[in-house]
Amino acid sequence: MSSFWYTLPKPFFVLAPLANVTDAAFRQIIAAYSKPKGPQVFYTEFVSADGLMLASREGREKLMRDLVFTEAERPIVAQFFTSKPEIMERVAFLAGELGFDGVDINMGCPDRTIEKQGAGAALIKNPECAGELIRAAKRGAKGLPVSVKTRLGYSKDTLEEWLPMLLQEEPAAVAIHARTRKEMSKVPARWERVARAVEIRDNMKSQTLIIGNGDLRDLADARAKVEETSADGAMLGRAIFGRPWLFDESKNSLLAERLRIACEHTELFEKLLGDIKNFAIMKKHFKAYAEGFPGAKELRLELMEAKNSAEIEALIEDFLAGQGNARVPQV
Repeated sequence: MSSFWYTLPKPFFVLAPLANVTDAAFRQIIAAYSKPKGPQVFYTEFVSADGLMLASREGREKLMRDLVFTEAERPIVAQFFTSKPEIMERVAFLAGELGFDGVDINMGCPDRTIEKQGAGAALIKNPECAGELIRAAKRGAKGLPVSVKTRLGYSKDTLEEWLPMLLQEEPAAVAIHARTRKEMSKVPARWERVARAVEIRDNMKSQTLIIGNGDLRDLADARAKVEETSADGAMLGRAIFGRPWLFDESKNSLLAERLRIACEHTELFEKLLGDIKNFAIMKKHFKAYAEGFPGAKELRLELMEAKNSAEIEALIEDFLAGQGNARVPQV
């Protein structure tokens, strides 16, 4: 198999696809403050393949905004969810037309509305459909690598049955969230099962790369987990909140810079997505940017009430002005 995946230095570190988090605005901020050191691979948020192919023109245009990316984000993988092979083939072809470097199929999302469509984590219970989706994506992708993001199992850990079925279809990579769908994020990720996934892959003499995912605090933690498990790489998700420089260990942002990045992020969100997405989506980011320093709680409460980027910038500049000659902590 030939694709960008096999040119990556090992271990490699990947930005996880997070719904209403790793949108076009946040990915551009991450690229600006973590590149060139990482992430080695970007993923889009998951996008409804059915919506892209079947929705009204207006609905389709909104979904297409989730597939906007810049050259600084390469290599970048478009992630889709569906349970319909014919739709997967069409969106995989679209990904190629849009210039993506790869296609990923979401087989792990626990959202019930997605599961009702037979997609996301529901595919773990329908391995025949899962295999058909991978084959369809390969047909549509016309040479682009196809990967899968999934979990250890649905109600229980079925890695020994589930992973071999996926590997038979020869995806370029499988990212494994080391929990079952039933467990959600209520228990610690079981990285020993990522090690077992590597063993299964090796025993099958498969070329598919294994990427571990779950509970990673930072790159040092990710590096240690990869070494322990012999995985090819690791996928970091929630650790990116409030730390767009996460993938560049040489950077340790000062408070003033961190808060001004929050302003830049908010302005970019308004510019790229403000006409189609609720400004309240930014609140989860404000919680993370305003954390871990004196006065953070008070600032955070004010940011949560703001209605636009101008208000955010005014609040942050007022806060920073009030710091005076006080020592600026590193965060």
